[in-house]
Amino acid sequence: MPGLPINLNDLINATTVESERIEFKASWNPEDIMHTLCAFANDFHNLGGGYVIVGIEEHNGMPILPPKGLLPDQVDACQKKLFEISKRIVPEYFPVSSVEVYQGKHILVLWATGGDNRPYKCPKNIVLNPIYNYYIRKGSNTVKANPDEERQLYELANRIPFDDRINHTASIEDLKFPLIQSFLKDVGSELYQRATNIPFHELCQQLQVLKGSSEYLRPVNVGLLLFNEHPIKFFKGARIDVVTYIDSIGDEMEERIFEGPVHVQLRDALKHIQNTVIAQRIRKVENQAEAQRFYNYPFAAIEEALANAIFHRSYELQDPVEVNIRHDKIEILSFPGPIPPVDNEDLKKDRVVARSYRNRRIGDFLKELRLTEGRGTGIPKIRRAMSNNGSPNPVFETDDSRTYFLVTLPIHRSFLPSVPLPFTDKDDITLARRILALCKTPHSRSEILEYIGVKSNAFYYRKYIIPLVQANLLELTIPDKISSKNQKYITTEEGIIVSRK
Repeated sequence: MPGLPINLNDLINATTVESERIEFKASWNPEDIMHTLCAFANDFHNLGGGYVIVGIEEHNGMPILPPKGLLPDQVDACQKKLFEISKRIVPEYFPVSSVEVYQGKHILVLWATGGDNRPYKCPKNIVLNPIYNYYIRKGSNTVKANPDEERQLYELANRIPFDDRINHTASIEDLKFPLIQSFLKDVGSELYQRATNIPFHELCQQLQVLKGSSEYLRPVNVGLLLFNEHPIKFFKGARIDVVTYIDSIGDEMEERIFEGPVHVQLRDALKHIQNTVIAQRIRKVENQAEAQRFYNYPFAAIEEALANAIFHRSYELQDPVEVNIRHDKIEILSFPGPIPPVDNEDLKKDRVVARSYRNRRIGDFLKELRLTEGRGTGIPKIRRAMSNNGSPNPVFETDDSRTYFLVTLPIHRSFLPSVPLPFTDKDDITLARRILALCKTPHSRSEILEYIGVKSNAFYYRKYIIPLVQANLLELTIPDKISSKNQKYITTEEGIIVSRK
């Protein structure tokens, strides 16, 4: 019994695999299962294929538990029939199959990764002279490809995602058993308990990180990225550079370089940032028992942005992922930019849904390790984390040629360097703070001076209001018409911070 390199409970409950990539079958239905396997093999959107789980009923795509299960003789029959329908797919396609026990019942799990020989087709019906169709997935459904989709399938034929390609410069010796064993333990796979009793090449094939004929087995790139101690030997840019700028100019900086398996360098870089950058402040609120707690940067936003960079970057380029920690923001830069048609306008939307992915396997491994969430959730999660922390909005950008992808996380306003008040007298400082507090909403010149108890004349205007404008603590609501009778003054973000000191 091969076993799965994934936590079974997480799979069935769609915790680490998107629900549209899972299909439940109460019993063996050869034609439906064949069509779905064919669709997963075609992997039209480069999502990494999917899973067919036989022995569990479903309702609206969700499993009905406890499972119906399969009897032992049914399991044997299903496995024999699986071989038959796999031979009917053209070119032949064989998923990984595993008999599992879930909640006391036997089920059959078929793991169908994206195939190496797209496009695949199979019979519409199991008859003597069948009609062959191409099948793809649309959401949670398996459908017959239309003529335009068939054309796109042929275009995909020679475009296997980079992380799932065979690496002809490496050998099985470059895949390290301790790293694989550690991964299986971390994700809670039952395969961890049996890994030492399985021939190493079979274990690697079970994880789909070793492919090829029996006489020419070679690792795929994702295997080297996760299960080799020095993937930078094969992919020159497979590292994370974290640069901390000591001053705002950039003359003085500290650099840390993180290498190793991509999930290890991701964890190490995040730990470094969490220990050296993240800071918390507590603000007591009048007439409120609970104080406000906020951070210079919400760690969840950094974690998601950096994990997304590791997932979506190209490992064919020699550029590393760059993290620039400046005095007022963090920038996370990766190369190249998003896959067309996603552009800057799309990046401004609440949710960005990519039609295809540069890497289809790395995301699954990172999700299993709880280092990222489902596809299409990264940008919304970053925005949500920044908003919940009271931070300014993050910025996502690329250029017209999509040569880079840049995520900018502005620092929480309360952590910005303080701008000194342009006064030395204590009474003047007190009045200036009152003005800044008042002008959180726009007020006119006469309203401001009346509020602090002085005459509304040019002398006090020049003494109190002009210095605050010059210090960028106040700004004009009509900057193009300074002398407008409708002119008012509003406190800037820097002014708000100073008013709280």
